[in-house]
Amino acid sequence: MKILMIGDVYSSVGREMLQKYLPNIVKEHHIDFVIANVENISHGKGVQHKHYEFMQELGVDVMTSGNHVFKNKGVFEYIDDVPNLLRPVNMGPYVPGVGTNVYTKNGKTIRVTNLIGRVFMDPADNPYQALEEIVAQNTAEIHVVDFHAEASAEKAAIAAYFDGQINALVGTHTHVQTADETILPKGTAFLTDLGMTGCYESIIGAEIEAVIKKERTGLPSRFEPAEGKGQLCGAVIEIGTNNQTLGIERIFLKE
Repeated sequence: MKILMIGDVYSSVGREMLQKYLPNIVKEHHIDFVIANVENISHGKGVQHKHYEFMQELGVDVMTSGNHVFKNKGVFEYIDDVPNLLRPVNMGPYVPGVGTNVYTKNGKTIRVTNLIGRVFMDPADNPYQALEEIVAQNTAEIHVVDFHAEASAEKAAIAAYFDGQINALVGTHTHVQTADETILPKGTAFLTDLGMTGCYESIIGAEIEAVIKKERTGLPSRFEPAEGKGQLCGAVIEIGTNNQTLGIERIFLKE
């Protein structure tokens, strides 16, 4: 089985990149299951229902998210009714939606877990404790994790701790794809960050001048999604017939 995990889909350019190139990627890489991080899909922050439906129509099996998932208030109206839109499981007990779920595809049961980090991020529950509890109760044949976190060390540490207990842990959130894809010693695939699917002539998806103004002057600046040529970032996780992780391959497509 091959699982495609797609990095943060950012606004209209990110959606257009998926619409143009996802079908060919699925065909060329013989993809069985598609996961995409959608916390930035609606104008850079949040997930409007129409964009959830857009991803459904594209054939995305599961949508993960992160700290911006609730920035668009419309998500509160439907997140409890759609088991394939995840929010980070360790956001806290009072947050709607679910952070981990099991799906069946091509005769395999696949658990997808969404975690969020705590270093340089908003307060969240302990991601180690949350994932330990899930792993202890897991009965799915395959288990992959989207760890939405800022610090590369935090991502590497949690991947090392759970090495051999899950099939893959990949990072999201920084919008910059890393080149450290590997299979850890006990068999877990790891990549520090999948990268961003959106406009590459931007600063992590936003218009360049607005970001420079804020950084240079310290004054408030409204960030708007950049427009222009796009990129598509992700990784393919290959799982063997006995559910062991065989490999991880980065995907970086730039117009």
